[in-house]
Amino acid sequence: MMKRSKPQRYRGKLLVLVSFLLLAAGHQAQVQAQAGDGGGKVTFNGYIKYMNTIMDQRGTSIAGQGGGLLNEYMDTWLNESMFHNRLDLRWFPSRSFRAGISVRNRFIYGDLVEFSSVDLFSFPYPDLISRDYGYLHKLTKNLVVEDSYLINSSIDRLWVNYTNGPFEARVGRQRINWGQTFVWNPNDLFNAYSFFDFDYEEKPGSDAIRLMYYPSFTSAAELAVKVNRNDQVTAAGYYRFNQWGYDWQLLGGVLNDDEYVAGMGWSGNIKGAGFSGEMTYIRPQKNFGDTTGILLASASAGYMFDNSLYLQLEGYYNGNYENMNLGSFTSYYYRPLTVKNLSFSRFSWFAQASYPIHPLLDGTLAVMYYPGIDGFFFNPSLKYSLTDNVQLSAFAQLFQGKFTGAQKEKINFIFFRFKWSF
Repeated sequence: MMKRSKPQRYRGKLLVLVSFLLLAAGHQAQVQAQAGDGGGKVTFNGYIKYMNTIMDQRGTSIAGQGGGLLNEYMDTWLNESMFHNRLDLRWFPSRSFRAGISVRNRFIYGDLVEFSSVDLFSFPYPDLISRDYGYLHKLTKNLVVEDSYLINSSIDRLWVNYTNGPFEARVGRQRINWGQTFVWNPNDLFNAYSFFDFDYEEKPGSDAIRLMYYPSFTSAAELAVKVNRNDQVTAAGYYRFNQWGYDWQLLGGVLNDDEYVAGMGWSGNIKGAGFSGEMTYIRPQKNFGDTTGILLASASAGYMFDNSLYLQLEGYYNGNYENMNLGSFTSYYYRPLTVKNLSFSRFSWFAQASYPIHPLLDGTLAVMYYPGIDGFFFNPSLKYSLTDNVQLSAFAQLFQGKFTGAQKEKINFIFFRFKWSF
């Protein structure tokens, strides 16, 4: 079990103390910034959340991941608690320049940390929490690791932005979102994210340089270059325009130094129903004429009824499925996510219904079906607003499927969350 020295543990405790002091001062700082000379030069906000997670893998036995000892743990309920604090600071020194930094702090304790020595997910759990695949990967650290808890801090946004008329440039850790559909985004070359990671609403960022030009209200051109922690470069261009009542986008470039990529997407509506989609084709640079590429494609439709019931449907095709070598849900759930491994199976289907049960209570039910593994994902949730900035939520994530060479696997998560935004 990895432990930190006393000075490192003290630094971790000091960070938590400073974070809570900043929380207490947050509202006052924002008001003062807006009321100061020039107005709006600095904004400071964020949130603090507490979430309890219950994990159930009873009845599942996975060979080759820790042996009999691991399977003993799989026959029990695992419990984890997390305090999650995020701080966002924005600075507007002039009309042309602005800068931002966002810090994410997590205090996690419970069974998953305690059982990390069992190699529950084929690597230590603290390593999962601290991994950062950006070029500036040292911005994410486990400050304290003890037998049953850890403290992690991550600077997940750190950028400077310059604007001059229709031209804009941003340098640093930022989110580059080219996706059009809701669940699976094959056009999202820079910031692939998981639908299952619902507690990270801001989604991951990239260490990148991004140039943007807006020739008109309905068109935009972008060029972005990202470097990851292995010094691999992803560089791509993007152009968006409006035609026939739809927003269209075209993109192309190089993925992680060794693959060419080209794609397109659209968004619009058909008789009041939103309709969007994306397609991306990826082909290796080496032996270009002797190899075949892979196609990734998604399409989504959504409709809001007069009674505020919202229905959404989406389908996804993963041409890279056979290269993923998945053996279980856990092998996917905790692996690095890229644009090439967005789903469990070759075809995936999604349906979701959302309805405001009460002005203060929203209910959502999402379902996914994976025909290739005879599997499904079941995701009910409830969100209750105590005040304008305080929310209580309950979520469930239920997975079931059968991977090649394995028995049917079932994994269930239940989450209870309290969130205060300021």
